[in-house]
Amino acid sequence: MTDAPLATPIDIRRKGRVLAITFNDPTTRNAFSPDLVEGATTAIVDAGADPEVGAVVLAGGGGTFCAGGNLNTLNENRSAPPSRQHLGLERLHAWIRAMRQSPLPIIAAVEGAAAGAGFSVALACDLIVAARDARFIMAYIKVGLNVDGGGSALLTRALPPQLAAELLFEGGVMDADRLHALGVVNRVVDPGTAEATAFAWAERLAQGPRAALGRTKRLLEAARVNDLSTQLDLEGEYITQALRGPEAAEGIGAFLEKRPPRFAEVGRRSR
Repeated sequence: MTDAPLATPIDIRRKGRVLAITFNDPTTRNAFSPDLVEGATTAIVDAGADPEVGAVVLAGGGGTFCAGGNLNTLNENRSAPPSRQHLGLERLHAWIRAMRQSPLPIIAAVEGAAAGAGFSVALACDLIVAARDARFIMAYIKVGLNVDGGGSALLTRALPPQLAAELLFEGGVMDADRLHALGVVNRVVDPGTAEATAFAWAERLAQGPRAALGRTKRLLEAARVNDLSTQLDLEGEYITQALRGPEAAEGIGAFLEKRPPRFAEVGRRSR
């Protein structure tokens, strides 16, 4: 990975141990295109394989997080073979899977609108920082469509079923304060500061134990489907692995020596 940004519609840059992925297609309000989706997916996968990256921030340029699917493209697909729509959905869903399978914490920094599958992408992140005037919208129903991008699964994980149904049936707007009260948005900040706040949070997380964070993310994902007994077995397996690893040696040693742990250095030494 390099610090140089890629061409539009997506900019990718790394500062220290944080990778920032910024949607950059203001003419469409950062609506999905093959280049945007594939670029974001590749960046997420590459970051997970790069030991120098400890966290990811996902943001949108131009005052909008992401407008989701491009309605002009969807309209063209109405008269195209179904395989064309399936290809676009496979790209989008590969991106959602890559985020959930990534070992890294991923923070969404939402300014303006997170609409349609753009809302789904925000929900697929591990943490959400939102500007106070940010708007979250699942408006598929308003144009005679049903949700994609994992929106039905992600909303019903995050919200009571009745509220998820309200959002999908009505296609209305949910503001950042209400989602914060419901526990979906982690932090609400002043407009224009979501990305900086998310980046500072990511910097702190990126200094933590990368492998332990990855195992914790897998545990949280597995807990959605496992029964208690299965989850206890998985926790036991993971903590046994962790205890014998270099991060635990550093963390426990630092605690006993009354000094801050240096987990990033452990990662470099273990390569």
